[in-house]
Amino acid sequence: MDAINKRLNTVTQVKGNSAAPQPGRKRGPNFKMMLQNKEMQAALGSGVMMLAAWGVSGSYEFLSILLYIAAYTIGGWSKAKEGVATLVKERDLDVNLLMIAAAVGAATIGYWNEGAMLIFIFALSGALESYTTERSHKDISSLISLKPETALRIDNGTMELVAADELVPGDLILVKPGELMPSDGRIYKGYSAVNQSSITGESTPVEKTTGDEVFAGTMNGEGALYIEVTQRAENSLFSKIIKLVEEAQSEVPASQRFIEKFEGIYAKFIVVITLLIIGALPLLFGWTFGDSFYKACVFLVVASPCALVASIMPVMLSSISSSARRGLLFKGGAHVENMAKTAVVAFDKTGTLTRGVPEVTDLYPAEGYDEMQLLAVSAAIESQSMHPLAEAIVNKARISGAEILEADEVQSITGWGLEGSVNGVKWSIGKTERFDQGEVDSFWVHTRASLEQEGKTVSVIMQGDDIAGIIAMRDTVRPQAAAAVKRLQQLGVKVAMLTGDRQGTADVIAEETGVDFVYAELLPQQKVEQVRKLRETYGHVVMVGDGVNDAPALAAATVGMGMGMSGSGTAIEVSDVVLMNDNIEEIAWSIKQSRRAARVVKQNIVFAISVITLLIAGNFLTEVALPFGVIGHEGSTILVILNGLRLLK
Repeated sequence: MDAINKRLNTVTQVKGNSAAPQPGRKRGPNFKMMLQNKEMQAALGSGVMMLAAWGVSGSYEFLSILLYIAAYTIGGWSKAKEGVATLVKERDLDVNLLMIAAAVGAATIGYWNEGAMLIFIFALSGALESYTTERSHKDISSLISLKPETALRIDNGTMELVAADELVPGDLILVKPGELMPSDGRIYKGYSAVNQSSITGESTPVEKTTGDEVFAGTMNGEGALYIEVTQRAENSLFSKIIKLVEEAQSEVPASQRFIEKFEGIYAKFIVVITLLIIGALPLLFGWTFGDSFYKACVFLVVASPCALVASIMPVMLSSISSSARRGLLFKGGAHVENMAKTAVVAFDKTGTLTRGVPEVTDLYPAEGYDEMQLLAVSAAIESQSMHPLAEAIVNKARISGAEILEADEVQSITGWGLEGSVNGVKWSIGKTERFDQGEVDSFWVHTRASLEQEGKTVSVIMQGDDIAGIIAMRDTVRPQAAAAVKRLQQLGVKVAMLTGDRQGTADVIAEETGVDFVYAELLPQQKVEQVRKLRETYGHVVMVGDGVNDAPALAAATVGMGMGMSGSGTAIEVSDVVLMNDNIEEIAWSIKQSRRAARVVKQNIVFAISVITLLIAGNFLTEVALPFGVIGHEGSTILVILNGLRLLK
C-alpha cells in the first residue's frame, strides 16, 4: 500500500497519448444491420434483376434473358458454391443444390421468371437465416470490440501509456472519465458510476468507490479512478467471456443434428423421385417430355425440406441472442434445448443463494458498553487480519460510522482469535468456547445458542478478562434469492440446495429461501452423486454454482450454470450457461424463454411438414403451377425463420 501511495503522489508527467476512441454498442434488431448482410444484398439484387427482366420481357426478349441470368447469378452463386462444396467434399446432396437444379430446370423449359423467383425467395430466406446467426453472434461477441488495447500505468513518478496486455497484478493505473477499464482490479482511489452492461447486462451504471472491484471492458463514468490491477489480461473476466464467445455456436441441438442427417437422406430420395417422374410419366401416361419435366421441377421445389431445415437453428440463435442481452451467456443451442426440459434447479449455497461473504448480523454489548465502542475496538484489532470474519467486522464498523482506532501489539492466539491493545487497554476477540465451561452468565450461553441455531458464527469480545459483548456473523441470503426460488416453483420446477455447510445452517437458509430440498454437509463428489440421483428421480437438472468445488456437479448436471461475476474460472469454463450478472432471478426467465423456443421449434416443424405434404399431394393430384409451388414452399421457409426471429424481442 505504501508503494502505491508513493507512485500516486509522485506522478509528474504522462508519456504517450492517453486518448483512445471508445467504441459504442448497438442493441436490438435493426434494418440497417440486416441490409449490411451480404447475403441480403445479393438477394435484393437478384430481386431487382428479376423485376427488371420481367418488365422488359416481350419487348426486349434477349435483354430479358440476360437480366434473368444476372438474377440467377447474383442470387444463386453463393448457394450453388455451398451445394457443390457439399457434393465434392462430403459426397452428399443438400437443399442448396436441389433449389439451384430446380431453378435451372425451369429456365431450360422457358420458365425464366419462375426460376428467378425461386432463386430470389430462396436467397431471401437464406439471408434471413444468416442474419439471425450474425445477430446472435454480434449480441454476444460485441464484447470483443470493447477489449481495451492500452492503459495509463503509474510507475516511477510518471504516467505511461502501455499495452493492456503488459499489466500485472499490483500495477496502479488511471482510468479517466468515459474510458474503458483495461483490466480487472480494485479501486484504490476515486468515485464513479461504472457502466457494466458489456459484462453483466445491467441497464444502469453501478456506483463504485474505494475498495470496489471493476472489470475489464466496462465503461467508467464521470469520475477519475485509480485502480490497482488484480488480474493479468489473460485471466480477466473479460478474457473468459471472449473464450466463451468462441464456443458459443459450436454446440448443435440434438434435434438439429437429426434434421441435418435427415436432410442428406431425404435429398437423395427427392432426386430419385424427380428422375422417375421425368422418365416414367412419358412411358406410363404418354406425357410429353416438356410436361413431365415441368411436373418434375414443381416436385423438386415443393418437396425440398428448406422450411424443415430452417425450423430449428434460427430459433435457437434468436434465443441465445435475447438471453445474452439479459446477461445469460449460452455456450450453444444444445443448452437452450436442454434448459427447456428442466425439472429441478439445484443451487450451491455459498456465493449462489447467499452472498458468499459473511456480514455482521447481531451485536450484544454487556452492561457498561455500547455498540459503537465495541465496533471501534473490534475493528481496530481485526483490521490487521485477512480472515473473512475479520473483514466483516471492519466493514460493519465503516458502514456504521464507527471510528476505527489504532491497535498496538496485535497478535494471533492459535485456535482462538486475536488480542491487542487499544488506547492502552487490552482487548481480545475470538471463539466462545469458554461459555461451555460454566464460568459465564447464562444469558450469554442462551444468546449464543439462539444465534447458532440461526446458522450464525458467534465471537466474544473481551476487555481484559471481562466479557464486553458478543458479535454474530453470517453469510447472508441474496436479496433476490427467495423471489428467484418462487419464480422457479411457479414454473413447476423443483428447487434443491446442495452445500458442504452444516445441516443447521443449511436449514436456516432453506427456510429463508423456500427451497424444496436441502442436502447439507456434502463433499464435492457427494454433490455429484446427489445431482445424479435428482436426474434419475426427476429428469433434467440445472446446477447453479460458483466455486471450484462446484465444477464436478456442474459437469454432471444436464445444464451447468456458472456465476459470472463471483464465480471461479473453473466453474465458468465447466458450465454450459454463464449468468454474467449473478442475478439468479434470471434463471426462471431463461427456462421460460427456452420453453418458448421449444414451442416455436415444434410449431415450425409441424408447419413445415404440413406445407410440404400438401404441396406434394397437390402436385400429384392436381395441377400445381411452378410459381405457386415456389411461393408456397419458399414462403413457408421465410415464415418459419420469421417465427424464430420473434424470440429476438
